[in-house]
Amino acid sequence: MIVKQELWKSIPLLHVYDETMDEHTPVVIFLHGFLSAKEHNLHYAYQFVQKGIRVILPDAIMHGERSDYLTDEQMNYNFWKIVLKSIEEVHTLYEELKLKKMVGDKIGVAGTSMGGIVTSGCLTIYPWIQAAGICMGTTSYTRVALHQVEELKQKGVQLPISEDQQSALFDMLGKYDMEKHESLWSNKPIIFWHGEKDTVVPFSMSRPFYEQLEKEGKAADIQYIAEPKAGHAVSRNGILQVTDFIAQRLA
Repeated sequence: MIVKQELWKSIPLLHVYDETMDEHTPVVIFLHGFLSAKEHNLHYAYQFVQKGIRVILPDAIMHGERSDYLTDEQMNYNFWKIVLKSIEEVHTLYEELKLKKMVGDKIGVAGTSMGGIVTSGCLTIYPWIQAAGICMGTTSYTRVALHQVEELKQKGVQLPISEDQQSALFDMLGKYDMEKHESLWSNKPIIFWHGEKDTVVPFSMSRPFYEQLEKEGKAADIQYIAEPKAGHAVSRNGILQVTDFIAQRLA
């Protein structure tokens, strides 16, 4: 397995592959979580490469090599800016993969926590995604944003934006809600993983919508792994199931 540090269009990343791979090899763009960095997901890359998948691990803005050394509070206020910029950069990476002749039509996007949230947003605007993995993510940006606001209010934190600005933010984030754009991803294989004891991105941010899809008979190629005792960390079993699912669908 080869791990290369590269810079694509000012985006630092780890390119993980082996000598057998070529332009026909499936690719996964894998996105890290909030306050994490690209190298912390190398265990996912290892599993993917073993299954014949090339992996691109980028650093999000304000993270890893792109750190601005902000406080946690400052980072929290920039959360949605980071998410939206990451969605934009996923497409930049896809275009670079095509220019470098490293991908055909077999490409997936996956991530954990913030990376899972970015993945769900990508599904609402990028038709080229062939498979996706959403670990500890959400099907509704607005629901997560409302949850964040309520948490801050309960802690007595004064929000730096007005009520009108909050409403405008919710309206803008709604454009990336999976729940509002079902026709754009309904035929794509998607796997969710979520711990039922997750207090960072609660289980309720994704499970109810999946259950609704299942009830309506719309979850034919959607798999949801719920682990009752797990919190905000993907188990080894989860890692193996997510990587297996995506690799099989891209094979």
